[in-house]
Amino acid sequence: MELVRQPVFLLLTTASAAFEIFLATPYYFAFGDEPKLVKNSVLAVMLLSGLLGAVLSASAALAREIRSGTALAVLSKPVGRAQFLLAKYTGLVGALTLMVYVNAVSALIASRMVFDAYGETDLASLGIFAAAVVVAYAAGGFSNFFLRRPFVSDAFFALLVTLTVAAWLIFQFTRQRMSLGEMASVDWNLVPASLLILFALWVLAGLALACSTRLDTIPTLAICSAFFLLGIMSDYLFGRPASQGAWWASILYSVTPNWQLFWVADALETGRSTFHWNYVGKALAYVAAYVGAALCVAVALFDERELS
Repeated sequence: MELVRQPVFLLLTTASAAFEIFLATPYYFAFGDEPKLVKNSVLAVMLLSGLLGAVLSASAALAREIRSGTALAVLSKPVGRAQFLLAKYTGLVGALTLMVYVNAVSALIASRMVFDAYGETDLASLGIFAAAVVVAYAAGGFSNFFLRRPFVSDAFFALLVTLTVAAWLIFQFTRQRMSLGEMASVDWNLVPASLLILFALWVLAGLALACSTRLDTIPTLAICSAFFLLGIMSDYLFGRPASQGAWWASILYSVTPNWQLFWVADALETGRSTFHWNYVGKALAYVAAYVGAALCVAVALFDERELS
């Protein structure tokens, strides 16, 4: 709840969801590849916004509490440091999951709104999405003014409901015409792809929490961005030397998170949904092992941290 009440969390979630819908509105003239272009773009927005959200949330959950003395006050009670850190990670995972849910619903709407060179912008779906955002913010304002409740958290939870209702209305009552008389449909393969991105954000959250035990927001963002860039290129930088027997490359290839394992945008057009779901299960095992290692490092760093 503390993370959801951060204004930057609401703004980041709303901005990323709105930008995903915007990506499905202009004319691309991509020679029939408009759906693939939009799907790749919305998944990239989901991943990058999640990276920023994970770092900001981890810093707000731990680094700021250490600096303000809240962590010291909590740990003066019969609460262990490992329990405190794992509780922070659990809350961080919950907040990121809600954020990815909003982005995933927006991605499904965008996949339904996309059109080719012979179509036109789906203004009806765009209006329903905009109305959902306005109603969510109005509900937050109403509860804040009349009920004296926090605006940010109420607006965020209202956004979860209104976007879900908006997606159902768009899928059931609007139509988008493509070339040759075809009708656009929702690409449900974005669901397992979004789950994989959520798993990647869980790994990033573990890394950000480990960095937040000793560093502030900007250094944490720099280190997590470096891990992100190295992980994208790990197959080329470390995977090829490791396959040739280089021991140092094998170590670095194991330590560096491989984000390509969570990126299946290129496989969305194959239509093999069974492959996606089987792969999601294997990726979850990889995430559990990597997050466990990251949290062990975080607990070791936090145990030696002076809080006074």
